Amino acid sequence: MTTYQGSTEKRTFIDHLAHWITWPRFIFAVAMSFFLTSILFPFYWMLASSFKTYAEIGGRHPVYIPHALRLDAYAELFNPSNPSFWNFGHNIINSLEVSIPTALIAVILSTLGAYAIARLHFRGKNLLLNSVLAIYLFPGILLIIPLFAMLSQIGGKLGFNVQDNLGVLVFTYLAQTLPVALYMLTNYFRTIPTEIEQAGLIDGCTRLEVIWRITIPLAIPALISVSIYTFMIAWNEFLYALVFLNSRTMFTIPIQINTIFNDPSPRPNVVMAASTIASVPVIILFLALERFLEKGLSAGGVKG
Repeated sequence: MTTYQGSTEKRTFIDHLAHWITWPRFIFAVAMSFFLTSILFPFYWMLASSFKTYAEIGGRHPVYIPHALRLDAYAELFNPSNPSFWNFGHNIINSLEVSIPTALIAVILSTLGAYAIARLHFRGKNLLLNSVLAIYLFPGILLIIPLFAMLSQIGGKLGFNVQDNLGVLVFTYLAQTLPVALYMLTNYFRTIPTEIEQAGLIDGCTRLEVIWRITIPLAIPALISVSIYTFMIAWNEFLYALVFLNSRTMFTIPIQINTIFNDPSPRPNVVMAASTIASVPVIILFLALERFLEKGLSAGGVKG
């Protein structure tokens, strides 16, 4: 009902809603709802399934809400007194020991390489950048055999074992992450005005001091974007870890999840619990560093 108080018209919520909704807004709202549902529902299903029983997961009719928040699946992953203990905490540590060094080394090397390509002048600079990016276009499965053969020969001469060696696995991950990190940072460094760095050189700074004091602080969004991207690749990588790791004590999270999935006795709730735990660090990083990630990706995507 519409009432009047002087010349001011008061409308009900339905009146405001009817006045606000137009066909473009309605279509946008429907499309956005479908988009968000398609993204959030798989994660909800994974989280809800981690609290379900095998009967609820494997039944003919889907159970959208578990009847109780059972922690049996998480107990199998972390409780040593559980008969089906998987020691998943050790797998998390292995993944961190691989992912964090991969991200740090990739950021350091790509920063130096990208700065050289963006600021220094030498013959074949553009060819080098395009060649590095072309390597990233090849599927990882094509590089795994040459990498394994090369590292085996180097390991035989230097006296280290390629199998069950997390340091070797970090090196293989760098072969996948460095090309795209180098390309992203090169484009970002080109957006930084050269006059700022020239002023630092005039004031007596060396080239390394300019990079440390001027370029890196200005490139924080891009560096964080590259760090998250490389960390995510190493955290979720499966194929290289499957080839280079044989001992159960050295398994990373993706390999252990695959082991649980292939267990003779079906444990879909444990698989979902492990997958939920594996998703949490990446989600936290994205939510915590979202503003840096948006700036880094948008600026790095503009070729200067």
